[in-house]
Amino acid sequence: MVNVFSKHNSLVIKDDYDDNIVNKNILWLDLLNPTLDEIASISKMYEIEIPNKEEREEIESSARYWEDKDSITINTRFLIKLDEDSLRDETITFLLYKNILFTIRYSEFKIFDEIRERVLASPRNFEDGFDLISKIFEVRVEKDADMIENFARDIRSLRKGVFENSYDYDEMLNSLSNLQDINTRLRDSLFDKRRALSALLGSNKIDLDVKKNITIIVKDLNSLIDFCVANMNALDNIHAFFTSQINIEQNKTIKIFTVVTVAMMPPTLIGTIYGMNFKHMPELELAYSYPIVLFVMIISTIIPIIYFKKKDWL
Repeated sequence: MVNVFSKHNSLVIKDDYDDNIVNKNILWLDLLNPTLDEIASISKMYEIEIPNKEEREEIESSARYWEDKDSITINTRFLIKLDEDSLRDETITFLLYKNILFTIRYSEFKIFDEIRERVLASPRNFEDGFDLISKIFEVRVEKDADMIENFARDIRSLRKGVFENSYDYDEMLNSLSNLQDINTRLRDSLFDKRRALSALLGSNKIDLDVKKNITIIVKDLNSLIDFCVANMNALDNIHAFFTSQINIEQNKTIKIFTVVTVAMMPPTLIGTIYGMNFKHMPELELAYSYPIVLFVMIISTIIPIIYFKKKDWL
């Protein structure tokens, strides 16, 4: 599907996609899940090269941003929130050709619906594709900031749960692993946007006002990246504390087994002695030898337990 936005005098209207769009004053062509025929048609009409899936997903700097005499192509990752506990990143292609913005995407993003509404409501704020791409990244970074704030809230909740010991171990490990994955995705997405916008700042195709706006966005990205680094450090601290808690619990268990083992050694020794098959053992001839030995075994068990209690092992 191709959404067409064209300028008529001081208005921006949404047009139908047809073979005549090349003759219109086009501001924005938004390709959502485009077919191969649609991509081929637009490439032929405007004599531009739209990157394929393999080119869109490459991570080299030259594949994320490149510029020639007439066009600028940017491939960058936007995050999609699948549910409360998971994110997915989707590569979006921004292609600027003769002041027209082409966006190629294969997933729905609320941000694009929001941008459409802004374009149609305030057409004077969008003179060309550079104004559009600047606003798209500005709104996207605002959404990323909201994500990071919610993420930081989840980290604080997890930290509180660790200190209060209100999670079981499996639940704690799953939550910690999930938060680390989300933070990594957020950080990588921010890095990718910063790299693209920093390269765009070096272009001589954008005007001064757009450069100022993009400079502010890059500064915001730097702040958010620092925030992600702080969140990662917080998660590392939680992981270290959680590991310490596990070690403490294991030590407690080992202490109990140690006390039981030591307490059972004297009666085991006594039982072993009187289980020997020697012919002459005087104690065996006594009338009360059996209860006496049992009593000695019980006392020899109790004394180590009392000792360890005084040492705060129990």
